[in-house]
Amino acid sequence: MDAQGRGRADDIDPADQWVLNPNTGEYELRLGPSAPQSGVPSPRKPRSSEAAPPARSRTEAPGRPRPETPGRAVPPPRRRRGAPEEPLPGRRGRRPAKKASKSKKVLLWTGGAMAFVLVAGAGAAYFYIEHLNGNIASVSDDGASTGGFSKDKAINILLIGTDKRTGKGNGSYGDAGSVGHADTTILLHVSKDRSNATALSIPRDLITDVPDCPTTQEDGTQKIIPGTQQVRFNTSLGQDGRTPSCTARTVTELTGVKPDNFMVADFNAVKTLTSAVGGVEVCVGKDLDDPDSHLKLSKGVHTIEGEQALAFVRTRHAVGFGGDLSRIGLQQQFLSALMRKLKSNDTLTSPSKMLDLAEAGTKALTVDSQLDSIGKLKDLGLELGKLNTKNLTFTTVPVIDNPTEKVKATVVLNESTAPQVFDMIRNDVSFTAVKERKKKEAAAVAARLKGTKAPASEVRVRILNGGAVAGSAQETLSWLQNEEGVTKSENAGNAPAPLAKTTLEYAPDQADQARRLADLMGLSGSAMKPGESVTNDQGLPAMTLTLGKDFEGAGVSLTAPAKAPEGVQKSTADKVECAK
Repeated sequence: MDAQGRGRADDIDPADQWVLNPNTGEYELRLGPSAPQSGVPSPRKPRSSEAAPPARSRTEAPGRPRPETPGRAVPPPRRRRGAPEEPLPGRRGRRPAKKASKSKKVLLWTGGAMAFVLVAGAGAAYFYIEHLNGNIASVSDDGASTGGFSKDKAINILLIGTDKRTGKGNGSYGDAGSVGHADTTILLHVSKDRSNATALSIPRDLITDVPDCPTTQEDGTQKIIPGTQQVRFNTSLGQDGRTPSCTARTVTELTGVKPDNFMVADFNAVKTLTSAVGGVEVCVGKDLDDPDSHLKLSKGVHTIEGEQALAFVRTRHAVGFGGDLSRIGLQQQFLSALMRKLKSNDTLTSPSKMLDLAEAGTKALTVDSQLDSIGKLKDLGLELGKLNTKNLTFTTVPVIDNPTEKVKATVVLNESTAPQVFDMIRNDVSFTAVKERKKKEAAAVAARLKGTKAPASEVRVRILNGGAVAGSAQETLSWLQNEEGVTKSENAGNAPAPLAKTTLEYAPDQADQARRLADLMGLSGSAMKPGESVTNDQGLPAMTLTLGKDFEGAGVSLTAPAKAPEGVQKSTADKVECAK
């Protein structure tokens, strides 16, 4: 009998079988001696100097007092935080239902067509660490990632759904011999303050360059797989032996965003994870019948799981224009529905569903070598859990039909809008209207940028290089003096310490000069730092401009876009949308 079956045996509440081990300070699953233990780690043994607490018999009635035994007393069953006191022994009543604590809203995810959820299951079920660790497969990141996410920084996770037809019942879907291309790819960006996130879908048929990829072989040696130019994005995985690290490098080349980690899921992830939560609710605006994906749904709302859920995320001929871009919209709708189900009370308060999620998720998940344990997945899940679904935006890389093709089969970047989308993600700008953040930024801009501006000829500034490319200070000096008329500027060399962002420090009586320089350089209000002036080579007070790592060249604006460009498709995870 598995852990879930044991938890339900003899009408014992599974939560009551988790007791505090006084020797470790951790809650552990306490089972009767007759219960088989394979597959789940047993409770830690007490120190030899202390008596082990006796296990409760499988037939012992809940709430019935046990005979006294010498040694340390057995801790009582754990009472959930916020729950009412238990009735006295012998008069135990029905356990009242309680709402899920807001502090435990674990946001779970599935990648590719499903990797968002995998983190969720892992994070929620950390209590059988060793068992679940054995489920996880990992591959080398080959230096393509940042080395792993950080709790105090923005998070970028690359989620890849492969079209490899491995697993029971999957050989009948399309190309049974596929090497496993990047069929569905999502770059998930979570803001530094965890107030918002963007899930950016990358079309598999996007024409792009795949760079050279150092790849770890099975024997531990490294092989560089040569890059190819102007090919489909999905060939960044599987083709010529490319691994997920090559897809990560391709995403970095395309967007300028280096993933912290990556996750890969196959067809089985969709089937097993949707079944683990009891199905997800989707809406279709018309009758759908796609013989290629085996999807057949009537107009209206449906709860789907297993094979039907896989058919839903694979279909494209029955929706929109019948192409991959239409399928991306359908997958985004599905992921939104799945996340709403995962955050619902009937999932978060069900031990059996959470255990099923953990099992299914870890078995269907392949992660990079920096994210290869339940502990790391749990930490990531807790960070993602701070996000409200209404502030998670799904969007797609802006593309247009490939102009070189007569029969349209591939797409290329929309150069008028795609760079702005990438820039927003790099600069941690939300695609949703997060009120608190917008209010804070607007106040800073209003206070520092509004007001009179001094003539360029009256601006006195010393320029330091604080992390920009070598020579940037001199380049900026020449540009300001020769093209913008800021003749009272000078190169002050290197800053004492590198900065991530370019800053302009000025004294209160230099505010009009600061506003002029900010206008010329495209500085945001947050880049302007009221402080003190310094003395320039002429012995006069001057401002200090420090060029940070974000500096891209003289004359290039340093202000990130405040909102998504017009026409960029987007949706949020809290809203129900019907496929059409």
